[in-house]
Amino acid sequence: MSTEFNELLTVPTANQTQIWIIGDRDQVIHTMNEFCVKRIATDRAKFTPIIPAPFEGKYMTVLVR
Repeated sequence: MSTEFNELLTVPTANQTQIWIIGDRDQVIHTMNEFCVKRIATDRAKFTPIIPAPFEGKYMTVLVR
């Protein structure tokens, strides 16, 4: 990944588990909601904002646990 892409992520990388969700915008939102319902994430504040992924037409978010 490029330095510019890494600067977009405001996630601290120090010893925290990360789950990266990449897909179409609707898929990402659906998966975020599913993680909250299944209590994998306690709330949506645990996710980074949805940003364009380095793949054409894809979006991503990161869950930091």
